[in-house]
Amino acid sequence: MENITENTTETMEKKISEDIVEEKNDSPKGGRPWIWLLLILWGIAIVCLVIIFIGKYREYKAEKEYEALAAQTVLTVDEKTPKNISEQIAEKIETETPEPTPEPTPDPMQVLEDLGVPIPDKEVDFEALQEETNPDIYAWIYIPNTNIDYPVLQHPTDNGYYLSHNLDGSAGYPGCIYSENYNSKDWTDPVTVLYGHNMRAAGTMFNQLHKFEKEDFFDENQYVYIYTPEKLLVYQVFATEIHMDEHLLMNHDFTDKEHFQKFFNVVQNSIGESKFVREGVEITEDNKILILSTCMADKNRTTERYLVYTVLLNE
Repeated sequence: MENITENTTETMEKKISEDIVEEKNDSPKGGRPWIWLLLILWGIAIVCLVIIFIGKYREYKAEKEYEALAAQTVLTVDEKTPKNISEQIAEKIETETPEPTPEPTPDPMQVLEDLGVPIPDKEVDFEALQEETNPDIYAWIYIPNTNIDYPVLQHPTDNGYYLSHNLDGSAGYPGCIYSENYNSKDWTDPVTVLYGHNMRAAGTMFNQLHKFEKEDFFDENQYVYIYTPEKLLVYQVFATEIHMDEHLLMNHDFTDKEHFQKFFNVVQNSIGESKFVREGVEITEDNKILILSTCMADKNRTTERYLVYTVLLNE
């Protein structure tokens, strides 16, 4: 009887040992695979966070550089500086003695004074900007009552470069305010287009063009100032609209005066969302137009652009 009990016990112990061994053999190699999966997911998340942080830091650094450059353009008035700001600006403009003509060209600054256009207290050192910051800088745009106060660039070969590159050449946002080489850099084209990102979170670059969607702001703010190494150009905002995402300079021949006139007749006489037109501004085929273009505030409206149309006052 004892032998039977002992044999039974040994048999049970052997069975249990075999089951344990079999259970271990059936387990996947490496123990608990979910731990490794969790570690991999954590690793991916950390890498993504690092990439996002680097992008945001570059964006922050670029915006601070823009702020510093804008601060350098503000004039300070002292005893050695003329009190009349228009005189300050005029002194910086190098003019050649014009040849005698029956109808001399009006002085650009005098034209502005006659129109009652205020002259900002700004001065732009283009030589320093081109040597120390970026040689592609060829102008400066300033719109009062917005934070649009930036250099204007044009890449010599890559029209999309400054859409995705900053002043220092680093890739990423916020990019730059720029024109494409479809436009000359002397501002003599019938239509010039400037592009800038709608940086919604920071409210920078061309984001504040959307302030013109408010009728009160449109009514009270009508001037865009373009500084060049040679002169100050002042444009008047005459219309705004939401426009389809087409390449304006490739789809329209603005050198054709008839087409030019028809296009801007439509701009001034059509009705649309966020559409405002300034009364009393007549656009003719001889005018010089500057169009400011940015993305819509609603990020889902990717097939549309918000445009601000301006006309040169002091030709």
